[in-house]
Amino acid sequence: MNDIIRTPEEIAARVKALESILIEKGLMTTQMVDRLVEIYETEVGPQLGAKVIAKAWSDPDYKARLLEDATEACKELGISGLQGEDMVALENTDDVQHTVVCTLCSCYPWPVMGLPPNWYKEPQYRSRMVREPRKVLAEEFGFSVHESKEIRIWDSSSEMRYWVLPQRPAGTEGWTEEQLAELVTRDSMIGVGDAKAAS
Repeated sequence: MNDIIRTPEEIAARVKALESILIEKGLMTTQMVDRLVEIYETEVGPQLGAKVIAKAWSDPDYKARLLEDATEACKELGISGLQGEDMVALENTDDVQHTVVCTLCSCYPWPVMGLPPNWYKEPQYRSRMVREPRKVLAEEFGFSVHESKEIRIWDSSSEMRYWVLPQRPAGTEGWTEEQLAELVTRDSMIGVGDAKAAS
């Protein structure tokens, strides 16, 4: 998969070129581009999932509701929409690491995580993660899961979209939800990494 993952500079150059072509051909305006960016920066995206997870880490009752019905629990925080009609949150524990993949295409819970990363859509990730998850996590994401910990792979689909409730980092007792949300990453919600450690 390393030959697929692009550097941020390569991605930025491609995006800028595509944006220029769309504007030049009159298919989009700069205002439309700005609005799309605003939507994905503030109205959908991993920051919303981070808000949900921080709430679950802070409020045991909310966490129970999230694990029972993620779609309805997210609606409590005003988070819903297309690709999020049927969501399931999977709680990581000391004994189990959950990881999400879509083996058919790229089904993903957009309301809480925004658009899927490119690698999530690549055939290599979709097939290898099912066959050799421990190896893929270590080699492609630098994420080593102890041999004693079970890795469970969940196959998202158009009927059901899974995402992960990572374990709360140690040393965050007394932190506000805003502080906790800063520790949640997109990768931790897919299950290919942990939340950031408290600093």
